[in-house]
Amino acid sequence: MTTIHYREILCDGCPDAEIIDEHMSFDLIHFADSCGQPTEWVLQLLEYDILPTRAIHTEEYIFLGEDLSRARQAYRLQRDFDASFSAVAMMLDLIDEVQKLRKQIRHANFE
Repeated sequence: MTTIHYREILCDGCPDAEIIDEHMSFDLIHFADSCGQPTEWVLQLLEYDILPTRAIHTEEYIFLGEDLSRARQAYRLQRDFDASFSAVAMMLDLIDEVQKLRKQIRHANFE
């Protein structure tokens, strides 16, 4: 299943929209811009294993469109709960585990 992310930006009252394919790739600067965060924040997500590391070279990273959804979710958790990066990493792991268990339950109910 393909997921398409949609982002709308309002600048000077003029809307600008961007559709992001989950397989689209970004470098660090463009990914941080798409997240609306500084590059240092994105590097913290990598350091705490919130995002997968796909390094081309030592300091060159590639991000996919699917990473954008996770980064935005991390930002919302951090903002809403005033959580540290380690707390966000743990919350996201728990959310992933709950989603995995729900899928298993749905699958078991169909058998």
